[in-house]
Amino acid sequence: MDVAIVAEEAAGARALQRVARSDHRPVVVLTASSPDDAGSVAATAAGLGVPTLPADRVRDPALADDLRARGVDVLLNVHSLHLVRPEVLDAPRLGAFNLHPGPLPECAGLNAPSWAIARGHTEHGVTLHWMEAGIDTGDVVDQVRFPITPDDTGLTVSVRCIGHGQELVDRLLGHLDAGTVPRHPQDRSARRYFGRGVPHEGRVPWSAPADEVLAFLRACDYGPYPSPWGVPRTSRNGAGEIGIVRAAATGRSSAGHAPGEVDRDDEGPVVATADTWIRPRRVVVDGRGTDPAEVLAAGDRLS
Repeated sequence: MDVAIVAEEAAGARALQRVARSDHRPVVVLTASSPDDAGSVAATAAGLGVPTLPADRVRDPALADDLRARGVDVLLNVHSLHLVRPEVLDAPRLGAFNLHPGPLPECAGLNAPSWAIARGHTEHGVTLHWMEAGIDTGDVVDQVRFPITPDDTGLTVSVRCIGHGQELVDRLLGHLDAGTVPRHPQDRSARRYFGRGVPHEGRVPWSAPADEVLAFLRACDYGPYPSPWGVPRTSRNGAGEIGIVRAAATGRSSAGHAPGEVDRDDEGPVVATADTWIRPRRVVVDGRGTDPAEVLAAGDRLS
């Protein structure tokens, strides 16, 4: 079958390679990436000899005629955030499918790995679903779920989503070989949609319990890559901004101290939350990674 792939990031490049290695044929790739970036979707397509189009063409109804002219049977969307026009979704002969880095229906929308960590979920997943006009609302083809550990970050959960997502691409190709693709309607009553907003407006919620503060920091942590939520910010003594990249639990009660109050022990600075002290491990000042001991002193107030 002839497949059109709308894709970005490592997950998209891997999916394209999988389709190319199968008995199916990628006939066109839509991507915003550059062929000059090694390992990008565009570079992968160039290496395979597959023509590319700009990713935002999916918003153009005229693309539907283009896909029909190319004889596209299936459209596969992998980590592309452009909304696909209904006319384009209707163009492939068999249907359009999306690989979503979250379990549906309870984690629809954007930045699902980060939201799962920030909200204290103990399980996450990846879903392959039929595409329709609504965002992440189509019938489920298949899904893989996996545990979230207390040490997971936005990056580590995202990486596991990529790995499990490739399993789902393989399963889709198998379903296409068999001539039928499953459809499991979503339970709309369990749907939860997450948009572009960032919890706490991107600021460290010192007045929350330590577990919630640390979960938010881990949810934002994509190091060494840029975080979709940025670095959590806090102001010191009502003035300069500091980014808190990583921190660790101490387990020691901070009773009697105001949230955001800084103290020091033998290991360095600690900051009070609603219940216990946490220890900043890496901070950013003026865009530069800095040792917390260089910028946080006992008696400082973070807000």
